[in-house]
Amino acid sequence: MDVVLLSRLQFAAATMFHFLFVPLTLGLSVLVAYMETQYVRTKDETYLKMAKFWGKIFLINFALGVVTGITLEFQFGTNWSRYSAYVGDIFGSLLAIEATSSFFLESTLIGVWIFGWKKLSAKAHAIVMWLIAAASSLSAIWILTANGWMQHPVGFTIRDGRAELTDFLAVVLNPFGILEFFHVIPAAYVLSAFVVMGVSAYHLLKKQHVDFFTRSFKIALVFGLIFSIFLAIEGDTHAVHVTKVQPAKLAAMEAHWETMPRAPIHLFAIPDEENEKNLIEIGSIPGMLSFLGHHDINAEVRGLKDFPKEERPPVLISLIAFRTMVGLGTLFPLLMIIGFWLRNRLTDNEWFLRIMLFAIPLPYIAMELGWVLAEVGRQPWIVYGLMKTSDAVSPVASSQVFISLLAFIGIYGLLGLTGFYLMAKTAQKGPEPVTVPVKE
Repeated sequence: MDVVLLSRLQFAAATMFHFLFVPLTLGLSVLVAYMETQYVRTKDETYLKMAKFWGKIFLINFALGVVTGITLEFQFGTNWSRYSAYVGDIFGSLLAIEATSSFFLESTLIGVWIFGWKKLSAKAHAIVMWLIAAASSLSAIWILTANGWMQHPVGFTIRDGRAELTDFLAVVLNPFGILEFFHVIPAAYVLSAFVVMGVSAYHLLKKQHVDFFTRSFKIALVFGLIFSIFLAIEGDTHAVHVTKVQPAKLAAMEAHWETMPRAPIHLFAIPDEENEKNLIEIGSIPGMLSFLGHHDINAEVRGLKDFPKEERPPVLISLIAFRTMVGLGTLFPLLMIIGFWLRNRLTDNEWFLRIMLFAIPLPYIAMELGWVLAEVGRQPWIVYGLMKTSDAVSPVASSQVFISLLAFIGIYGLLGLTGFYLMAKTAQKGPEPVTVPVKE
């Protein structure tokens, strides 16, 4: 394998592994902050126990996210030095802002939260967790702004053979980055809701801590219901914008080959990229792709044949990632609606609790496939329309990247097993009695 493919595999492995922990950090910080706030309001110690229990899972998850995130950023220098040299004036500044304004703030506040139980009042301690949640979201803003610029570069000029920033405000207000934020954050909230509901379902099936986990389930249920519906609405808006700025991605994720009005969607298709057609097309819905991309069933949609072969994304991967993500994104609000209907008789419906327990991995799969679609669907560009991935890789030997790839897989595999084991053991153990008094 050449250095480009190996570098892509290494970056994909590091990114996808890191992203196993990011969304739970984003969502659990909000849920724990809400639980602490409820304790401040009601003085009900169950809410304090909830904040401590779910907070412990949050801390384990956050620690793993930090470790994997730091090594991820080093790859821009080791594996993608030409990319860094070409667009570092823009991309590097966004990562620097994220580290100095968000990551360090979030890490410091987490230290205050951990050691502040006896030092701070209950109200001040809850405020700290809300600040942690805000810092986490601020960090996501800068990271997604950077990725949004890669998807749709704006606010720059080419000078002396490299991209230089000319309009920082245009980069920050880039619609692609904004839409990514309002897609990723709600998805993270839905994932966190499923984790809380799944763990709660485990204990409710065993009739353990029934009041504690019924309350936890209901809080996560409302949280997840709101954001799963929001996510479906935002996804439609995102599809329209992708049609506008990345038409090849839209064509790839629906295996659409011919430019035509009233473009259909095929419920099932198997693409044949070599012969530029679909081997199988089942369940065609006329005009649906036109409506998805333009909100007009008569609109013309560009097909893959309109783009040079060397500038087309991998069709099969894009198609599978998109269809699976959309299918799961449709399932989530349906499960939430069922849960809302059954919310006052959860222990009487063990079938639903079992579904929610085994559904914990589904949002993880959906979010990972969302990133696969975003990044693979952008290929062959590392910065869409500006720099190709093959031109961005570092001038290093394939053997070096191969060895580091194996090392990443080994170390990350060990970290993952350790981290998920600790979170699973903590989740199975359940809440502990409140032994640390909170200063009033």
